[in-house]
Amino acid sequence: MRRAVMILPVVLGAGLLAWLWGFGGLERVAVWAAEGQREAQNAIAGMLRRLRGGDAAAWGGLLGLCFAYGFFHAAGPGHGKILIGGYGVGRRVPVRRLAGLALVSSLAQALSAVVLVYAGVFAFAWGRERMIGIAEDMLQPLSYAAIALVGLWLLSRGARRLWRGARGHVHHHGDAGECGCGHRHGPTVEEAGEVRSLRDAVMLVASVGIRPCSGAVILLILGHLMGIDLAGIAGAVVMALGTASVTMAVAVLAVSMREGALGQVMGGPGAARWAAVIEVMAGGLIAVVAAQLVVLAI
Repeated sequence: MRRAVMILPVVLGAGLLAWLWGFGGLERVAVWAAEGQREAQNAIAGMLRRLRGGDAAAWGGLLGLCFAYGFFHAAGPGHGKILIGGYGVGRRVPVRRLAGLALVSSLAQALSAVVLVYAGVFAFAWGRERMIGIAEDMLQPLSYAAIALVGLWLLSRGARRLWRGARGHVHHHGDAGECGCGHRHGPTVEEAGEVRSLRDAVMLVASVGIRPCSGAVILLILGHLMGIDLAGIAGAVVMALGTASVTMAVAVLAVSMREGALGQVMGGPGAARWAAVIEVMAGGLIAVVAAQLVVLAI
């Protein structure tokens, strides 16, 4: 029973990927998500006009629509899911930590949108087209490139682990001597893991958060032009929460798939080797997909 439960996420994840890339599911989801974003964005504009007219009841409608826009935005093709999902499969990380990183990454996108719009308005006197152009033509490919680098870094780290494992296997059979001095010659596995976790967290959040959501940028600009800046800022944050609802679900699925795939071998002699192989594959996939997105964005 326990084995079946551990394998279930792997089967579901594999089936989902097969449907998305092998049976046209990706195109269908993209069309559905684009339509949802368009409808939500049109309705958001109406809610902003109601708020400007003094209708306080429009607050609930605005925030609900902003959450829906963020959800549809994240459900379509995007880089945040690729990075969070790939990292969750490639590295053994607690599900709560990865879900938290997904949430922080989405909120970082809202923050970058606020910084871009208000820096553009007050410091550089940029117009709407200029700010959207910066978000889509400069920051978007920069974010994709950063994600590709994270993928390459995961790939190289997994490859180094495979190399060290192979050399360690040779040394184990060729040299039976061990150090028994009782001194520490380096950090413990737990301490090294904590350092990597902090470094990884910064890289993940920065690579996703550097690119503001174009929908949030438009919302913030409209809010400022209408004199209801607070509504624009609050809406941008709620959009980020809508986005996070999808990326956090991806994080849970990714960790479940990894634990299911490795659950049968984690206690065996090949556990470290399989973990390194999966990290190499996940890193390579992230790098390839992100590189393709860079090409399409420039």
